[in-house]
Amino acid sequence: MATATYWQRGETIDHKNATDAVIEANTIVVIGKRIGVAGTDIPAGETGSLHVTGVYKLPKAASTAIDAGALVYWDASANNITTTAGTNVLAGFAAETVAADAATVAVKINA
Repeated sequence: MATATYWQRGETIDHKNATDAVIEANTIVVIGKRIGVAGTDIPAGETGSLHVTGVYKLPKAASTAIDAGALVYWDASANNITTTAGTNVLAGFAAETVAADAATVAVKINA
């Protein structure tokens, strides 16, 4: 029979910064097929925390209206939320309805 060992609660996860630059607090980080939000600055080569639950105001693609409950995706090349899946990473769902001219959208991440 397989067993499990408790590791951590899961609202945040450990993340090793494999880049040569600091990941600044509140930076969106792609982790596989999901996103996380840096909880603090994470120096190059160090391990820090990524928030992987919660609702965050994130920059939104221009000219895109989004309805509450819609699946939304992180476009890493444009650094914004979009409703286009394509090669983008699932971010979660919109926690509010926003008009096309809104600069941000509240997103329940990784839901």
